[in-house]
Amino acid sequence: MRQRTRLPESRARVTLSEVAKLANVSEITVSRIMRNKGPISVETREKVMAVVNRLGYVPNRIAGSLASATSNIIGVAIPSLSNIVFPEVLRGIHAGLKGTDYQPVVGVTDYSMKTEEVLVRSLMAWKPAAMILAGFDHTDPTRQILVQSGIRVAELMDIDPEPIDIAVGLSHRSAGYESGRYLIARGYRRFGYVGHDWAEDKRAKVRYDGLCMALAEAGLTIMAHSIVDGPSSTLAGRAMTANLLAGNTSVDVAVYSNDDMAIGGVFHCLGAGVALREKLAIFGFNGLEIGDALPMALSTVRSNRFLIGKIAIEKILEQPDRRGARSVVDTGFQIIPGETA
Repeated sequence: MRQRTRLPESRARVTLSEVAKLANVSEITVSRIMRNKGPISVETREKVMAVVNRLGYVPNRIAGSLASATSNIIGVAIPSLSNIVFPEVLRGIHAGLKGTDYQPVVGVTDYSMKTEEVLVRSLMAWKPAAMILAGFDHTDPTRQILVQSGIRVAELMDIDPEPIDIAVGLSHRSAGYESGRYLIARGYRRFGYVGHDWAEDKRAKVRYDGLCMALAEAGLTIMAHSIVDGPSSTLAGRAMTANLLAGNTSVDVAVYSNDDMAIGGVFHCLGAGVALREKLAIFGFNGLEIGDALPMALSTVRSNRFLIGKIAIEKILEQPDRRGARSVVDTGFQIIPGETA
């Protein structure tokens, strides 16, 4: 594991009176707008919310508490509960919190940055001790709220961009690159790609870019793409594999955006009589347990999801208040040879 640190800016907590002063309205007006109570003109509401978003202000819902007080809540925002990747991260978070007084409060964003913004505002209003989020993509107001909060903020699953505070995960560009190098070393030259919506899963796009870098170094390119306009699933992987093979039967290996999609590809091959590895090699990403249970174990990349969640908590508890040092922890990845590639 490698760690790197940098010093960020230190910011004071924004108060309601500051918002009122900059918006040139009364504190009562700001309070009513934040609580969505009482008749307020559209013009005034927009003026106040512009200041709120610029400063990253969130109201304190803990009435009568000291301004510096925090609760024993750890706020957690994840994209999905149906994708097994994130429940495994949650298991790591729970393991890290075992024996402490802290409790995680979990919300699901459905891969929407706006939904994440609403969730973060709600959780921050209860003054959590820390916030944990998946990835680095946030709306500007969300980022401002997190930056100025002063609490520990852990962004998980990735380490390539610059974190607000703590980053725990793997380099997806490196994972894609090493996947390409591995498959080239195995003798594959005619590459296809089967994936899902990159707008929803930017980490999948970064892995794809890393794969393309490795192929370019070997004088190769991806010959055919089959990408579903929506989230990943086993059914989507099956349908997109059929689409890939219908359009380009010369492909000898298909790299998938994740294991859900790759397992769908295996099912298509089993159903259509396409000999796995002999006619089409299949390579995934995530290292899900179900991949080992297939008639031929899935060739893939394993990410350390449980470890990501557990280390995030350990870093937060190691130093509960943010004192200036950004921290990046690389939990790495492993290529699993399997039997499908």
